[in-house]
Amino acid sequence: MKRVGPRRLLDLLLRTGPRRTSLAALERTPQGVDYGPLEPRLPGRLFTPGRRIALVPEPYVKDLGRLEAWLAGAERPLTLIGRRLLRSNNSWLHNSERLVKGPAACTVLLHPDDATARGLVDGAKVRLRSRVGEVAVRLEVSDEVAVGVACLPHGWGHGREGVQLSVAGAHAGASLNDLTDELRVDALTGGAAFSGTPVTVELAS
Repeated sequence: MKRVGPRRLLDLLLRTGPRRTSLAALERTPQGVDYGPLEPRLPGRLFTPGRRIALVPEPYVKDLGRLEAWLAGAERPLTLIGRRLLRSNNSWLHNSERLVKGPAACTVLLHPDDATARGLVDGAKVRLRSRVGEVAVRLEVSDEVAVGVACLPHGWGHGREGVQLSVAGAHAGASLNDLTDELRVDALTGGAAFSGTPVTVELAS
């Protein structure tokens, strides 16, 4: 049986698509093929009742009461979320001196109100604790995060034994995964809750 590779699959899709053509035909016209102006496909391609997109599914509407009760509850721990950094799309970029030079990038962001309530100041070394672990990082006080949120970037934590990336090791940072609780599950969907981990933040000793 002849193996079906990516070229054959692509050719099959082109031959059965709305603009019947082939991979060979496209390769003979490297300047491209003009099929005219775009044509609207909606709502004709929607097969939902009334040909509408349900932006607020009923299960989510029914669950709003639980959210409102949580928001109106008593004092809660901070909620940990992650963030991406402009020069840190993935952890392997941390081994590039050009991308990690300058001020430490692995900081935890806290709203000024949350920092003041805990007696913390910008630049202090703080300790984040969850049910499963703890990390120490520098605090960055910022009004770019909401009250009640602690924000730590993804992809750091290069100080572990056996890491052989010298530049990354010198800018180790802290791993968000050390705080993620494997027992937390989203009550509505049943999926793993990787964001929103309850944490405490205090001055590191």
